[in-house]
Amino acid sequence: MSFNKVILVGNVGKDPEIRRFENNIKASFSLATSETYTPKGGDKVTQTEWHNIVAWRRLAEIAENYIRKGSQILVEGKLRYRSYDDRDGNKKYIVEVEADTIQLLGRKPDGQGQQSSSGQATQNNGGSYSAPSQSSGSPDNNISEDLTTHDTADDLPF
Repeated sequence: MSFNKVILVGNVGKDPEIRRFENNIKASFSLATSETYTPKGGDKVTQTEWHNIVAWRRLAEIAENYIRKGSQILVEGKLRYRSYDDRDGNKKYIVEVEADTIQLLGRKPDGQGQQSSSGQATQNNGGSYSAPSQSSGSPDNNISEDLTTHDTADDLPF
């Protein structure tokens, strides 16, 4: 048995770039993950890796409305490899993470100075999407809500 799954936690490097097609929407953005270590007898070293993230359909709409440069997020998805020929005819290769789940991490103040909970959006192969409603502090209190029934992102809990 084999599978293709990637889980990344990092900071968004730029606001998502949105492309609209006849019956689809695509969001793409970069995500930085960092690892800090101290080599034997040396100074602390931080190594940063950059990842290309792609989200489609409802996840792309969520990325457009809620993800900004500097946001800390968790992305679960699949590695996708593709290639193209540049203007000079040279073959270029791209590795992307096609997002299945995006979770906003950290906390953002709401209108009354209170803290709101982080949110998660998921897209599965069946085309349904879910996000937890606001939590009262315990992860056991998250209630999933089917986002396919909503016409606007205004109903999202995060």
